[in-house]
Order: sequence, then C-alpha cells, then structure tokens
Amino acid sequence: MSILPIDSGRYGSYEMRHVFDEENRLQKWLDVEAAVAKAQASVGDIPVMAAEEIARNANLKTVTVARTRQIEETIRHDLMSMVVALTESCSGEGRKYVHYGLTSSDVEDTALALQLKAAFTILFEDLNQLQVTLSRRIRKHRRLLVVARTHGQHAGVVTLGLKFAVWLAEVRRHEQRLRQVRERTVVGKILGIVGTGAGLGKNALRVQQRALSRLGLKPAGLVTQVIQRDLHAEVVFCLALLGSSLDKFATEFRNLQRTEIAEAMEAFERTRQVGSSALPSKRNPILCERVSSFAKLLRGLVVPAMENVSLWHERDLSNSANERFLFPMSFIILDEMVRLIRDVLDGLEVDPQNMARNLGLSQGRFLSERVVNLLVTKGVPRQEAYARVRKIATLSSDRRIPFHDALLKDSFMSSQLKPVEIEKSLDYATYLGSTNRLIDMALAS
Repeated sequence: MSILPIDSGRYGSYEMRHVFDEENRLQKWLDVEAAVAKAQASVGDIPVMAAEEIARNANLKTVTVARTRQIEETIRHDLMSMVVALTESCSGEGRKYVHYGLTSSDVEDTALALQLKAAFTILFEDLNQLQVTLSRRIRKHRRLLVVARTHGQHAGVVTLGLKFAVWLAEVRRHEQRLRQVRERTVVGKILGIVGTGAGLGKNALRVQQRALSRLGLKPAGLVTQVIQRDLHAEVVFCLALLGSSLDKFATEFRNLQRTEIAEAMEAFERTRQVGSSALPSKRNPILCERVSSFAKLLRGLVVPAMENVSLWHERDLSNSANERFLFPMSFIILDEMVRLIRDVLDGLEVDPQNMARNLGLSQGRFLSERVVNLLVTKGVPRQEAYARVRKIATLSSDRRIPFHDALLKDSFMSSQLKPVEIEKSLDYATYLGSTNRLIDMALAS
C-alpha cells in the first residue's frame, strides 16, 4: 500500500525513484559486499574462490527482498538480514567470509554514495535540459520589453530575455556548486567498526582502495564508524539552495499570471484542463504553485541534515531513521521541481499586448531616473535635479496626467530641456543599457 506520493509515482521521474527504491538499495549493498570480497582476495586475505562465490551470489535473484524482510522480522537488523541471506546463498568457501572485517556502515554509507552518484547524474541531465530551455526562451524574447519591478512597483524596463538570462546564470552557479559537492561527497568507506581498519587487518587501506576503485568511488578519508555527516548535510543544503531558486522562478511566474498583470502564463489545455472545481473560468498556475510547495518541504529537510552532523562519539543511530527519508525525498522532490519549471518554460504563454499595456500604466514615470541624469548633463546638480523631477513625478501621479505632459508644463524643465529631448528620454526601448551584451554573455557562457 502506497502512503507517500513518491511511493505511488505521483512525483519524481521513474529514473530518480528507482535510484532510491528498496530493490536498488539492496543491490548496492550486495555490490559493496562483492567488491570488498574481491579486494580481500586480491591481497590474499581470503581465498579467491570465496570471493568469486560471494560475488556470484550478490544479486537480487539469489538474495531477494522478500527473504531479507523475512530474516529481519526475526533479527531486527536490516543490513544484517542481507548478510545472513547472502551467507545462506553460499555453499562453499564464500560462506565463511561474507562481511568479513566489515561493519554495517561500511556497506550502508558506501552504497549510499553509489546512489548519490546515480542521482547526481540524473540531476545534471535535468539541469542541462533546463538550461537548453532557458537559452531558447532567452533568444526568443531577448527584445520583448517588460516592466521591471522592485518592491512590486514599476522601476524601469527590461526585456523578458534578460530576466531569463539572469535565471540561466543562476542555474549554472547551482550546477557548479553541485559538481563540487559531488566531488567531495560521492565517497566510500571500508574501515570497519570505528574507522581504524583494525578488523580488516594489515591490508585494510589496500582493501579499501581496491574495493572502492571497483565501485568507481574514492575513499572518504578520515572517518569514524561512519562517513562524517557534514558531507551529507552539504548535499541536502545545496539541493535545497537550488530548490529555492526554482521557487523564485515559480513565484515570478505566479505573479506574472495574476489577472491584473497577465504577462506570462502557464500552458493550459483549454479543451479539457480544469482550473477550479467551483469556477469554470479559473486558470490557476498550479505547476508553479507545486514548485513553491515542494520548496517549503525541501528547505525543511536541511534541518535534520544539519542535526545529523552531531553524532555521539564514533557514531550513534540518531541519523539513521531520518536519512531514510532525507536523501530519497531531497533528490526526488528536486527532480520533480526542475522538470516542472522546464515544462512551464516550454509551454509558457506570453502576452506582449498586456506587457505593453502595463508599461504604460505609470505614464512614463518609471523613466524619471533618465530625466534626472539628462538634467545633470545640462549642468544641474544631481540632488537639485532629483528634487525637481520628484516633484513633477508626484504631480503626474496625483493628477493622473502623463509624465511627458507634466515635464513639458514645468517652466524649469522647459528652460533646460527641449521637447524632443524629453520625448526621447521617455522612450522605453532606448533605455535598456547593456541588455544585449549581458544576454550575449549569458548565452556564450
């Protein structure tokens, strides 16, 4: 019976959910056991035939999920249930050496690294596709004028392409961080019960190196019984940080889809999609709202990840139960969020007419900075210019007259600026600064 939506497949791709499902986790445990046995055989610690038998039986056909569950009901230890099941499957020399010199965390933490490695691979592909989609939108809308807003108020003019270019740069920063994090955190540990390698004997470090090499991992370095949880906390934090940026993108679209703004909207299947169970007219930004909802949950997962750093002495189990949620949920939720934002961008409906309408709502006042700067070039001190323009802008707003007309009627302005200069200064399309160069920089990176 499914309880969580990720169990039923409602959220997250099949590929990402498979990384963390029970069968794959068990197989990764078995992979670690096989790699260690072969490493031990290669240095002469166990017979080669024993290692070969262990590796031959380290698969889900021989060691089944059902059998490990059955054993766990009796012994109440999930990792040991795998060890018992694998031992049962061996009839020769291998039976003597399953899990030889190891502790549970050797297997669990190293297997987790294999899962993280696979999850990062999927995530990087997601991010690559998101960047491709953003780049396509940047090119399409690089010249489309839209109101720039600060504090929710009109504050200037940008292009929709530049807005997306800023996002593209942000996504790239996240990818860089995550690649750095992967380098530090996709690591394994085969050093026994308290991290000294004593149980593995004189060849402990050689066994670790060879086993991890077989698995495509690097050693974690200095450890206790477990890989230190600052590494895992960093993973969850960086995933949540990316999720927060996706939340920002989603929130921008939610605002742009407001009835009063209506500049950009999620795609809507008009012939069959339902926006509201009550109002047939509704068209809600449900995908973006889902992203924002997930972001709240994802950020909340950072707290237990941080709490797990402080374990007692060489380890305790206070991290174990919550980590069964932490890593699957973090990656599956983020995977869903990235895909949702990409889908929103792919199907985004843009309304240039509403953008033009909104540009005109402030009647040119959001270009008042340009008038101030123009006066300064005429020799008017900046603060005086600011005060005079502010007075005229306030008059324009209070009386609801175009800023252009208010400027022309002011005697001081008329003495400093020609009508054609005022008109040119209030042309939205000519006050974009280095927008084109900035967009080119984003696309060229």
